[in-house]
Amino acid sequence: MADPAHPIDRVDRTRTTNLKNVSEDLDTRRNAPLRRRFLRSFVRWLVIGVALLWSLAALILLAARWIDPPTTAVHLERRLQAWINHTPYHERYVFVPLSQISLDFQHAVIAAEDARFYQHHGFDWHAIQLAAEDDLEGGRIRGGSTLTQQLVKNLFFGTGRSILRKGAEFTLVPVAELVLGKRRILELYLNVVEWGPGIYGAESACRYYYRTSARNSNRQQSAQLAAILPLPLKRRPEHMNHYSGIILERMRQVGW
Repeated sequence: MADPAHPIDRVDRTRTTNLKNVSEDLDTRRNAPLRRRFLRSFVRWLVIGVALLWSLAALILLAARWIDPPTTAVHLERRLQAWINHTPYHERYVFVPLSQISLDFQHAVIAAEDARFYQHHGFDWHAIQLAAEDDLEGGRIRGGSTLTQQLVKNLFFGTGRSILRKGAEFTLVPVAELVLGKRRILELYLNVVEWGPGIYGAESACRYYYRTSARNSNRQQSAQLAAILPLPLKRRPEHMNHYSGIILERMRQVGW
């Protein structure tokens, strides 16, 4: 029969355990401030990084008042997708002044995408409300984005959707309205927006689909091209007679 542990041994073991617990508690207390400092530093640098990126985007918008963008986030996204999927990709992108895009074309796009373009200051709150109501009621989801919002999205964010992207877009839209003005916003949008696989801008779209220039695009052609903007990779203008008729009627209603 084994001898019971000596009382002194039990006391030593208890003392050792207590010392170990105290040491671990001290280590935990020492590490807590380190973790807090690291977290504060991380948040600080994250905020600085976001602020720098936002400032860069704002400067690009300011430069876009005079300089035509050589590419956009959507252009780069499509090239990357083609490279990943090993599919052929040919980009058609010709930038032309607004004066070389027919008024019928300009009016058709505004009637289709942003009827209150000349009345709002970047956000059409009425359209946003209607879009939200349709979504809540389970109806057809309509777009509430203005041409300014779509331009900012095309230039900086591509086709992806996220709350962070929406937040950044929300802060950049007023900058675009302020530094660019309506005419330049419309000019940029018509030149960079996607009109089919690798087809960007009014001039490229008119030449690809109708073998004509944007300056010579007639009302019917303009309405058909405006009709494919919501789904440019899936729609073809010759199949959009019904929607293009609605766009033409909207144009007539406002005297265009």
